[in-house]
Amino acid sequence: MISWIQRTFQHHFRLIFAVLLVGMVIPFIFTIGSTPGIGRAERSASGRDFFGHNLLSPSQTQALMNDTRLSAELQYTSNVSADQLQYYMFQRVAAQHLADELHLPAPSSEDIAAFIKTLRIFAGADGQFDVTHYNAFRNSLKASSAVTEGDILRVISDDVRMIKLQRLLAGPGYVMPGDVKELLLRGDTTWTISTATADYASFSPDIKLTDAEVSKFFTDNSFRYTIAPRVVVDCVRFRAEDFQAGITPSDAEVRAYYDANPAKFPKPDAAKAPAAKTSPDADFAKVKVVAQAMLTLDLAKAKAVKAASDLAYALYEGKVTRASLESFLAGRKLKAEGLAPFTAEAGPSEFPGSRDIAAAAFELNAERFYSEGIPSPTGAVVLVWKELLPSRLPALSEIRDRVVADATDNQRRVRFVEFGRSLKAGIERRLKAGEPFEKAAQEAAGSVKVTVKSYPPFKLRDQPKDVDGAVFGLLDRLDKGAVSDMEATAEKGVLVYAADKKPPVATESNPLYAQAKAQLAQGFAQADTTSALREIVDAELKRTDRTVR
Repeated sequence: MISWIQRTFQHHFRLIFAVLLVGMVIPFIFTIGSTPGIGRAERSASGRDFFGHNLLSPSQTQALMNDTRLSAELQYTSNVSADQLQYYMFQRVAAQHLADELHLPAPSSEDIAAFIKTLRIFAGADGQFDVTHYNAFRNSLKASSAVTEGDILRVISDDVRMIKLQRLLAGPGYVMPGDVKELLLRGDTTWTISTATADYASFSPDIKLTDAEVSKFFTDNSFRYTIAPRVVVDCVRFRAEDFQAGITPSDAEVRAYYDANPAKFPKPDAAKAPAAKTSPDADFAKVKVVAQAMLTLDLAKAKAVKAASDLAYALYEGKVTRASLESFLAGRKLKAEGLAPFTAEAGPSEFPGSRDIAAAAFELNAERFYSEGIPSPTGAVVLVWKELLPSRLPALSEIRDRVVADATDNQRRVRFVEFGRSLKAGIERRLKAGEPFEKAAQEAAGSVKVTVKSYPPFKLRDQPKDVDGAVFGLLDRLDKGAVSDMEATAEKGVLVYAADKKPPVATESNPLYAQAKAQLAQGFAQADTTSALREIVDAELKRTDRTVR
């Protein structure tokens, strides 16, 4: 797993960690595959078996997704897309199946305890296990009925077993001498550089476009102006505020919620108020009312999601059709409200930023006309499909001002790249004439604002934090005394001058050679593991898809 590789690199071989992130791609556990949906509307009488799990069963898939989401949050991050989460679910199921086939034993309590100490969610500011975070997390479980300690133990046990399986699948990690040499050269070369950064805002060439040029730009870039398909749906809302009655968290639950969510309750900046002396109890007392309101709202949202999910299940169980939907909802004192048409990218204006709602809406159609219960910023919703508006390309006359602005900006950027070439050539001429880099850059830039910075010698393994990130990609192609091409971004253009370059000894005589080789072998073996597991998942998905069809 990438987090495990990162920890190993950071703790045992800091030399090459930063370089690996620049020079090679390590497979990420949340690899997105081409996976068919597992939604409610695909149910069949025979089901769809995936290593013993029926993907067409709402209860089974929801349970699997709950465990998968919990695993991701414990080990990696909560910021995972629905597609990534779904494929990670497939990987976990396949791994458990293969572990069973190989008769791998359940993890011991010692295995679980050791694994818990590696989890991201329990790490302190120094990246190490923090018992305070661990205890706060356990206390937070008492404030929520959604996840229990039993759930945590089950998920962690499965993850430990999955890691053991991955170690068995890992190959030896063959490494070529050239790989090690390249890694050492990238990580341990000593650079002395200066940079010249051209300000794009100060670059203002005179651009006058003809009608023919505007028309050609519009034709060549019609994809920019094509209005994407828009879905028209209604939604049955379940507002969290309607579920707050009867929710009265205890003081202990509020405190546990407060302890488990420090980011929601930032402390005063000690540097701004050094004389202030506070204690955790005093800090909590100041925001107790706010914490109680936030916890109450979160619990109410959970109830709203459950109510929405119950409605979706009732629609399925009752075999409700489009014709009977309105009366069915009326019988439950519910009503579907219209939403403004929206694209998959923009989502509904009524629920800004809700990617889950947008994604769910575009999975619906005339046959599969209602969604599962979906969390919303204000509670939860069930979507009801009405129609899909096809994509449309407006006439040039409708959006001429926008096209002219885009075409002008495009031409400006083309000329900025040309400016970069002339800037490089001008600097090189002046350097050959004996001018210092800063003077050469300022003179070659003309009226364009250029900022020059010089840095003390450094290596990529301990690169200066104030160096522009674009610089490191330019160094690979740069020799001593050379000036790089300009790397243009949205706001600037960066050139690098290599005043000095001292490569390390990249042979086995270098004491770091063996370490670099071992770490590369470990990374390559992990890549092989991820690839093997992905092939198993894809093969099973194809098999089950044929079975359903």
